[in-house]
This record gives sequence, structure tokens and C-alpha cells, in this order.
Amino acid sequence: MDSSNLSSAWSQVAAVVGAVDAALGKWLTDTHNIGLTDYHAALHLSKASDRELRINELAQRVHLNQSSATRLVGRLEAKGLASRDTCPDDRRGVYAVITDHGVDVVNTIRESYETKLGELLRHADQQHPHLNLAGLDRAFDTIRKLVA
Repeated sequence: MDSSNLSSAWSQVAAVVGAVDAALGKWLTDTHNIGLTDYHAALHLSKASDRELRINELAQRVHLNQSSATRLVGRLEAKGLASRDTCPDDRRGVYAVITDHGVDVVNTIRESYETKLGELLRHADQQHPHLNLAGLDRAFDTIRKLVA
């Protein structure tokens, strides 16, 4: 496989994801007063068993490093969406635990988030004509051949 084709395909997918995420983030902030990463973190916590994740696991799920995830949990705490708890087996381990208020916020936002995401994807070619969305199938095919 030609590495320039792979790089081009990956760049195209990343550009589309970046554009949609930027629009979603703006909408979430304007509509629900929560950032995209904060919402994703709260969503992951709400789906986790016991509604908690080790901070390093949460970091992986929202694509942040450990330090950024620690700051993220601090923001969630400040908004009353989550709290920290220590691991009973390993006192060094710290968990992020979603609060009842955090679950309520996720449940309030979830349906409108899904609707907005669908809307942004359906109209992405009009909103972002520079992204060549017609070639997105080809980009996914290039990537699929590598990972399949």
C-alpha cells in the first residue's frame, strides 16, 4: 500500500472528524454550557459499571494524557458532574465517579446531541465543501484494507 495514499486518507478522515467535533463543541457550549470533552467524559462515566472509571482509563477514552484528564475531572467536579474517589485496593489509584446530577445532565443532553450529530453529518458537505466528502468512502476503503 502506498503510504502517501494512507496519509492522505487518514488526513481526510481526521479533517472531517475535526470539523464535526468543532461544530459539536460550539453547539454544546452554546446550548448546554458544557464542552465536548466534558460531555464525552460524563457520557463514558455514565455508561461505566458502578458509574466510575480510573482517571487513566477515562483519559484513554477521551483521548487525553493523564495530566489533562486530571484537569478534566477537576472541571467536572466544579460543575457538580463528578467526584474523585480512591481505589480501595490501591490507594494510589484515583477514580472519577459521575454524580446523580452528572447522570441527569447526560440524559438531558443525549438525545439532542445525537440529533445534532446526525444533522452535522448530513449537512457536512454544505458546511465544509473544502473537505471533499465525496472522496470519504475511498478514504475509509484505504484504511479498512489496512485494518481488516
